[in-house]
Order: sequence, then C-alpha cells, then structure tokens
Amino acid sequence: MRRTIDKVNIMGVPFAKITMEQTVQLLSERLEADGGDLFQVITANPEMVMQQQQDHELQTIIHEAGLVTPDGIGIVMAAKWRGNPVPERVTGYDLLLRLLEAGDRKGWSFYFLGTDEDTNRTAVETIRQRYPGVRIAGRHNGFFSEEEEGQLVSEIKERKPDLLIVALGVPRAEKWIYRYKDRLGAKLAIGVGGSLDVIAGKVKGAPEIWKRLNLEWLYRLIRQPSRWRRQLVLPKFAIKAYLTRNR
Repeated sequence: MRRTIDKVNIMGVPFAKITMEQTVQLLSERLEADGGDLFQVITANPEMVMQQQQDHELQTIIHEAGLVTPDGIGIVMAAKWRGNPVPERVTGYDLLLRLLEAGDRKGWSFYFLGTDEDTNRTAVETIRQRYPGVRIAGRHNGFFSEEEEGQLVSEIKERKPDLLIVALGVPRAEKWIYRYKDRLGAKLAIGVGGSLDVIAGKVKGAPEIWKRLNLEWLYRLIRQPSRWRRQLVLPKFAIKAYLTRNR
C-alpha cells in the first residue's frame, strides 16, 4: 500500500513535505517490497523548477515521479512564503550518502552510471572501501554512443540493481531514467547531479558550516566561478516564487 505524502506545489512542482530521515525510511520500504515498477526519485532545485516551466517533457517526468524532494534553500524559502513549509532540504548528494549507509547495513545492490571514466571508477572504488556491505551491481561512465546505449540498458536490466544511481547532469539524468524506466529492471532510480565527482574527490564538497548556513551555492560559486551564469536563475526564481506565493 502506497503511503500518502503531504506536498507543497511550487510553480508547478509537487515537493514532498518529509524529512531526510522519513525519505530514507520511505525509500527503504520501497526497496524491500516485492515487485512494482521502477520508482523514480527527483531532487529538484530552483534551477530545475525554472527549467521545467519551458520543458514539457520535464514537467511530465516530474509529475509522474514517485517522489520529488526539495534540493536547495530556495525551495525551502519558497514553501515558507506559501505558508506551507517543508521540514528541511533533502539534497541529492546527502540522500545518496544516506542510501549508501543504509545499503551498507542491508546489502543493497547499486549500479553507478555517469561522469567520466576515471571519476566513475574512483567513485565506485571509494564507495567499496567506505561501504563494504554495499553490493556493486555494475558501473558505466556517462559517455556512450546510441549503439552502446542499448547494450547499457540491457546490462542494467540483467544486473537488476536495487538502486540505479545516474550522474548524467540535469535534466539529462531524469530524462534518461524516464525514457528507459520500463526496461531497466531496477527498483529505484535517482539522478544525483555531480555527486560522484564529490565522492571521487574531483570536486570538493561544501564544508559542514556552509551547509548549516545554507550557503552551499555560494561555496560552489567561489570554488567554480564559471557557474555564475547558472546562478543567475536564483534571483529570478526567488522573485517569481514570491510573486506567485498565493497562487
């Protein structure tokens, strides 16, 4: 029986109003249940919210997803302005770490898809060392031809991972999962942005103090000034979210 989850609609995106702990518990129950279709999790930030307004395919994917979590302080603020707050951020990176911790205890199998070959390999080796109870069903970098793509989908289906972790960037990861969801054989799939880059040490994650202050976006901008064009969407999101708070 599927659990009913309270949601808040922010500019057309239905965000789940549950904590990180509740999210992990919900996904654990889903993974331990028998049968069922692939459960797609989307961790949506302000950039994705703005993007889906012009991308009808992405809109469809978001509304058909099993769960959409608030990835970013901007989403938390927007929900508060609507008088319908979410309890906390549930970011893709932190959720991945929590799922790996649970998988370490429960012996879940993971397939890791995305980023470049060296980073993918390093990330998976790091995960093997940190979470020895996790079963590695397989891995593949994010660079593949159309012919290789078919072989990749068949390989994932054959391996039947409990969790498919996709690091192909936003929204390519979400669209890729959706396109092949009936052929992947996984129980749960989630796009994790650049999380494998952080696990591999290619990109430095924000220190805990920056996270507590909800300033991860500023830390990433300082570390990667080339992100400034992407960050321009944040004030646009804030203005639109505030002006539409009563709709």
